[in-house]
Amino acid sequence: MKSKSIILALAASLATSTAAYAEQMTIVSWGGAYQDSQKNAYTDPYMEENPDIEIVWDESSNEAVAKLRAMNEAGNITWDLVDVVAADAMRLCDEGLAMEYDPDEFLAPAPDGTPASEDFGDLIISDCFIPEIVYSTTAAYRPDLLPEGAPEPETICAMFDTETYPGKRSLEKRPINNMEWALICDGVAKEDVYDVLETEEGQDRAFAKLDTIKDDVIWWSAAAEPPQLLADGEIVMGSSYNGRWFSAIEEEDQPFEMLWDAQVFDLDGWIIPEGLPEDRLAMVKDFVRYATDTQRLADQAAYISYGPARNSSAPLVGEHATLGVDMGPHMPTAPENSKNVFVYNYEWWADYRDDLDAKFQSWLVQ
Repeated sequence: MKSKSIILALAASLATSTAAYAEQMTIVSWGGAYQDSQKNAYTDPYMEENPDIEIVWDESSNEAVAKLRAMNEAGNITWDLVDVVAADAMRLCDEGLAMEYDPDEFLAPAPDGTPASEDFGDLIISDCFIPEIVYSTTAAYRPDLLPEGAPEPETICAMFDTETYPGKRSLEKRPINNMEWALICDGVAKEDVYDVLETEEGQDRAFAKLDTIKDDVIWWSAAAEPPQLLADGEIVMGSSYNGRWFSAIEEEDQPFEMLWDAQVFDLDGWIIPEGLPEDRLAMVKDFVRYATDTQRLADQAAYISYGPARNSSAPLVGEHATLGVDMGPHMPTAPENSKNVFVYNYEWWADYRDDLDAKFQSWLVQ
């Protein structure tokens, strides 16, 4: 019995020792269907291949800039890898809060040997930004909630037409996209939007247009909110990410219709916080190389309708992993969906975001 007790004690000690040396990596993302696609496509298989590494998720990407600024100020960076939109990556890079990298040294080449810098091409919009996907912010509505005889919406300006389409609508609680749509629906040509928005008069014009629907808007912060509001009949239309609408329509069988007009193309990807200790940085580098290779980015498109950022991944996109739905027609880049896109200006928002965020929040409480 004594020898058995010693063996059990040694086994317990060994288990404790092994657990103590297990690596842990904190990844920040957006939650919901998008984060699920990341888990399915690369974090789950990566942990299977690296059982000593545990990945912990933090769903704070919408607050990434503010939180990384605070962490830097406190001298305590607790995040290892952060998923952000392109404009936020540019801001973090400019402020020295995101690490610069060499794509061809850091990322895997395409299967045919094409260097990563060429395979990602123009989507590497910053020295710190590691592209993952192309997505869009677009709108959806419920035909059964429209007034009898009302035509189904064809343009984003239906969002501002409360006479034809009465009822609540939902928009994101930030200036991005809303300011652009407001100006377009106030008669500004798409190619002139940022020139106009750069002026005080243009900003006032956008807010004045938003004033016309302010009392009818339910503002959202999490992209999962608009599909739920629409499902519950609390709104007649709303904006969200195209992948969220896809998930609601195809996976949950919701009676929504997409409104692709003036969808706003954007990029999403990784940044690595500046100043990580060498051991954590080595772990992050290994994961990022794995998660952004050609096959992994194509795999992600099997779970959500976002286009992979690598050229070499596009031909590998096929059907949804569980639904058997052909994913091509559901991508924001599909010809039928991209007849009238609005191209988001990352650099402009990197320069003006802090100022317009403050103005937008002040406007909300007026």
